[in-house]
Amino acid sequence: MSYSSLALAALGGTVAYFAFGFLLFWLVPALINESRKYPAVFRDKDKMMAVMPIGMVATLVAILVVAMIFATIHRGGSGIAEGARLGVLIGIFVVCAFVLHNYVNLNIGLKLALGQAGAYVVQWTVVGIVIGLIYKPLATP
Repeated sequence: MSYSSLALAALGGTVAYFAFGFLLFWLVPALINESRKYPAVFRDKDKMMAVMPIGMVATLVAILVVAMIFATIHRGGSGIAEGARLGVLIGIFVVCAFVLHNYVNLNIGLKLALGQAGAYVVQWTVVGIVIGLIYKPLATP
């Protein structure tokens, strides 16, 4: 496992995660507007920004874990294809373990849950592709 390549892949994946997230909210403001219907569930922007560093570090750690999984299972085929496949699987995992779990436990609507589900599957697929593009295993003699 190439640790420098792993670190670069995690960093690139994190940049892609946040860039895609900002782009998504800019292109589809309905997602933010839908979440504003639940002020008892979601922090307002100022309070969210106050704890944003925790979320950023947690996201970096999560993407480092995904990059480590990629490095462990990568068999030398197309990095883009393998990264996309892993990203889709991680996206489905996030939807089932996080989004739908929150839909059951939190007082949010199905429209918001479905919007989050679609966004996360695409976002994690992008992250997987970026990891697949960046990560290069050590050459074996």
